[in-house]
Amino acid sequence: MIPEIFAHRSIRNYLSKPIPEEVLQRVLEAGIRASNTGNMQLYSLIVTTSPEIRAELAPCHFNQPMVTQAPALITFCADIHRFSQWCRQRQAEPQYDNFLWFVNGVIDSILASQNIVLAAEHEGLGICYLGTTTYNAPEIAKVLQLPQGVIPVTTITLGYPDPEKMPPLTDRLPLEGVVHRERYHDYTPEQIDQIWAEREASEETAGLLAANELPNLARIFTERRYTGKDNLFMSRKYFETLKQQGFFNQ
Repeated sequence: MIPEIFAHRSIRNYLSKPIPEEVLQRVLEAGIRASNTGNMQLYSLIVTTSPEIRAELAPCHFNQPMVTQAPALITFCADIHRFSQWCRQRQAEPQYDNFLWFVNGVIDSILASQNIVLAAEHEGLGICYLGTTTYNAPEIAKVLQLPQGVIPVTTITLGYPDPEKMPPLTDRLPLEGVVHRERYHDYTPEQIDQIWAEREASEETAGLLAANELPNLARIFTERRYTGKDNLFMSRKYFETLKQQGFFNQ
């Protein structure tokens, strides 16, 4: 069993200690060993260590302090550009500028990202995924000068955790709540209650309910964290970026 999996935390406070180049190289090498579509590796990893460029990216990630505090950011991009360019240089006509191959690029990107996370944590580094990547994809694409056929999928901060500000482990739903044997088995109302019972009864949830003045945790998600209005706005924005980046030419 890989111990790093069960000790994973999202790290938001980092030491100023730089990442040695040989360590960064090992982590990146682990990333490119991930499974991928047809051995096409439909992703690009953009490693940003420049303080100036990280400062440019910070507003794209809602100016979260860790974006400039961590010594490195890695932006994972779905990339059909590189493979298509290779095809054309070999007199082969690529037809990958469509939704299916965007999905394949997303899958490849996420598989590579998780390999990198495991390797980084094995090296004593910490990470935090930034969901803001899809919220502000066009702005990130501009800063990183992404060509047609390349779009940001996710980002991680990377660096040495501040040992005095280590967060606790976060809870997860029980195994029986997410694993289905043989076929998908839809949930009864009683099973839904059981799956979320421990989380709803936690002290953390009690604090959230008090702070948000709402009667239950579900409404914090729908009325505070991920509202319908915001979801629709971000969804349309990302879809437009997909078209601008050339993923819907067919």
